Amino acid sequence: MKIPPIVYIIVASLLVLLTVACSHNKADKTYPKLIGVWKSKADGSLLKITEKKFTMESDAPDPEDYFVKGDTIYTSFQGNLPYTKYAILALDDHALKLFTPDSTSVEFIK
Repeated sequence: MKIPPIVYIIVASLLVLLTVACSHNKADKTYPKLIGVWKSKADGSLLKITEKKFTMESDAPDPEDYFVKGDTIYTSFQGNLPYTKYAILALDDHALKLFTPDSTSVEFIK
């Protein structure tokens, strides 16, 4: 029994679709090192990051939704646009350095 070439094409296409569907999107990835309560080295203000909320007490005490794409944290209050961007300059288990929207870098410790 000979298998027609179209069957090979269909099986290959299904494998590609399955691979893409099961892969994880980097934009949806949470960074476990980010999660926690961070204290600013400069003024002692707190930055609280959970899996879904971002709260910087020096700016606004209300938690904001956020997501991370590449090395940038995008926040918005209850889905309002535009997003506020924080660039991650350095991150490890006990130190975080952010470039804030007002063009300053802030260092935090856990």
